[in-house]
Amino acid sequence: MSEKVNVAIVGATGAVGEALIEILEQRDFPVGQLYLLASERSAGTTLMFRNKPIMVTDLAEFDFSKAQIGLFSAGGSISEVYAPKAAAAGCVVIDNTSHFRYDDDIPLVVPEVNPEAIAGYTTRNIIANPNCSTIQMLVALKPIHDAVGIKRISVATYQAVSGTGKPAIEELAKQTAELLNGREAKAEVYPQQIAFNVLPQIDVFLDNGYTKEEMKMVWETQKIFGDKSIAVSATCVRVPVFYGHSEAVQVET
Repeated sequence: MSEKVNVAIVGATGAVGEALIEILEQRDFPVGQLYLLASERSAGTTLMFRNKPIMVTDLAEFDFSKAQIGLFSAGGSISEVYAPKAAAAGCVVIDNTSHFRYDDDIPLVVPEVNPEAIAGYTTRNIIANPNCSTIQMLVALKPIHDAVGIKRISVATYQAVSGTGKPAIEELAKQTAELLNGREAKAEVYPQQIAFNVLPQIDVFLDNGYTKEEMKMVWETQKIFGDKSIAVSATCVRVPVFYGHSEAVQVET
């Protein structure tokens, strides 16, 4: 791809936003102009891209007609407001939140699993990105699904604090240091201490007894594979690891 593309990153100062900046640089993506967008509080700070400082701009004041691609990772409430505005301005939105994942007219895409689904983005100019745990599971299960089909999936996830964002990473580091020095560890991001602990709840509990995080894996698996008959049972827990989710998966074909 030789043509330059103007890219806007929404939530650029967060953990995911910073990772997106690194990936664009590592993969030598043909970025023409890079716009780093965040809240008014973060506006005016600078981040580095290709050895050059780029100033962070207030999201509320940005004209999305300047960008051809918008990478959204600032939370569902931000995507709800600003993604449609960006799409209407001609910017193709790739949304990393859960806000649009279950809309029938928005494709939910894992490039290694269902790349053909991306063609549907033109309806609303938005592409949804699945939950991180769903992605890593379906990339592994895709060859099995294609070869013999899948009837049932049972999965247990062990999810790092990076999934909650930068404040959670900082809290785990702080709690670990406090406990190793014989001091009390205070919980602010999570309802309980995460250091040297396992929290058997990610997101809120739903009426069926599963958490929303667990049901995301059910809904997203069925949508991405295009098969609502696949039975999925998920158990999701948060573990005191900084980066990298793990999963134990059993499959019935």
